[in-house]
Amino acid sequence: MPRWFLLVLLLLVALALTLPVLALLGSWAQLDAAARDVLHQMAQTVLPDYLWTTVWLCLSVALGVGVVGMATASAVTLFDFPGRRVFEWALLLPLAMPAYVVAYAYTDFLQFSGPLQVWLRETFGLSGRVFPEIRNTPGAVWVFTFTLYPYVYLLARTALTERASQLMEAARLLGAPLIRRIREVALPLARPAVAAGVALALMETLADFGVASYFGIQTFTAGIYKAWLAMDMPLAAAQLSTMLLALVALLLWLEHRAQRRMRFASLRGQRAGSDEAQPTRLRGARALLAWVLCALPVLFGFVLPVLFMLRPLIGGWDELPWNMFLQWSRNSLWLAGISAVLATALALLLAFAARVRPGALTRGVSQLASLGYAVPGAVIVVGILLPVGWVQSVRPDTSVGYWITATALGIVWAYLVRFTAVALQSVQSGYSRVPASLDDSARMLGTTGFGLAWRVHGPLLWRSTLAATLLVFVDVMKELPATLVLRPFNSDTLAVVTYQLARDERLGEAALPALTLVLVGLLPVILLSRTLRQR
Repeated sequence: MPRWFLLVLLLLVALALTLPVLALLGSWAQLDAAARDVLHQMAQTVLPDYLWTTVWLCLSVALGVGVVGMATASAVTLFDFPGRRVFEWALLLPLAMPAYVVAYAYTDFLQFSGPLQVWLRETFGLSGRVFPEIRNTPGAVWVFTFTLYPYVYLLARTALTERASQLMEAARLLGAPLIRRIREVALPLARPAVAAGVALALMETLADFGVASYFGIQTFTAGIYKAWLAMDMPLAAAQLSTMLLALVALLLWLEHRAQRRMRFASLRGQRAGSDEAQPTRLRGARALLAWVLCALPVLFGFVLPVLFMLRPLIGGWDELPWNMFLQWSRNSLWLAGISAVLATALALLLAFAARVRPGALTRGVSQLASLGYAVPGAVIVVGILLPVGWVQSVRPDTSVGYWITATALGIVWAYLVRFTAVALQSVQSGYSRVPASLDDSARMLGTTGFGLAWRVHGPLLWRSTLAATLLVFVDVMKELPATLVLRPFNSDTLAVVTYQLARDERLGEAALPALTLVLVGLLPVILLSRTLRQR
């Protein structure tokens, strides 16, 4: 394989994945007097609300996911109680729930005209609202906490499983009681993992559009769409996007810093000398407390939302738009399938290039691709459409706008920018298990270039490749912000129609596509739970 050919491929990939972000940064050079006036007005009116609401939401969600994730991880790792084995995988189930689906489910059940308040008023003769309104910032905190805590749970559980038992045994031999061992040994070990998980959860919170829009919360993401679609101010949307991107960059830096602090010496090969290295057996009230502690997040984050959506689905079964549902599913499957295949192909190319041609270029392109998942969908949308507007203003007769907005090219491009990182992480994990000596042996036998990838790496990477394709497929199925704007005409997906039907208060019709997204989301959860059991 010629070196120049690989170099050209890497440069094209880097350009495609970074152009939306570069366009946003370049928008600051386009500021004129009118744009400065708009920014000045935003700074005096909506910008403080966007900033305050976003910061308050992030701080509240950080506290919520940190407490819930750390508490559940500690319970299933450090203690043994009835149902512990079930909770080890059940606590992952909220990962299958898109946050906007959970928001629709709770709103339908708890609103003034919902079944719970109607039943309470009729049964106990109450008047007025029984429960406070959920469509507000505290309601959003509730939704995000119980859908995003698995990020903290996963990382904290891994940290405690790999490192806590042996060190707690050493602390016991030094005479420390159980409470002190947990407080001064186990929890500090998991602190970097908790910080990394909180950062990941906050990235999802900042990238959200469905919950913020449906609850009427003035976040940066909602403001971006309002500035672009309602106010027709592309530059204002671009400036808001860069501010949101700066917040995401801060969180990404904190996450990387926490990940670096998670590097400890491995003690996996050592065996504990007594039963104290095993989870502490709980009985009676303590066992019940641990069971309730693990059951509540699963109940609030998965079981109740599914039951709430099943009620209108069963009640309106005969009126469900089955013909339209098949069309929505076909559109979703087609977009998700082609995006997953292309993202996995790019990930294989990047991982292979880093393997056979290590250097600054391959390392830099891989790092750029790895950052894509942290970029919110709303930012990617503005970053793609902004240069399209520039091109059309210079060349009105060009058809670039048609190809980006009226075909699948634009939406697939946005998916690749956002989700190639997901595929790359899985493929790189597979490559880390392939010995470098196999490459040397293959070259001695005359296999080089892409033949090395096809004949040697391919058979060894098929599990990682399949997992990468599945993860991207599911993420694309659930993606809302980018799909809502860039989808081709008359190509609604399950995520888009779920949002549109719920926004129109047609939650009975929204239940079918919403539950379909939940079923699809269970696939990576099953894969993840099997991986954890094998460790």
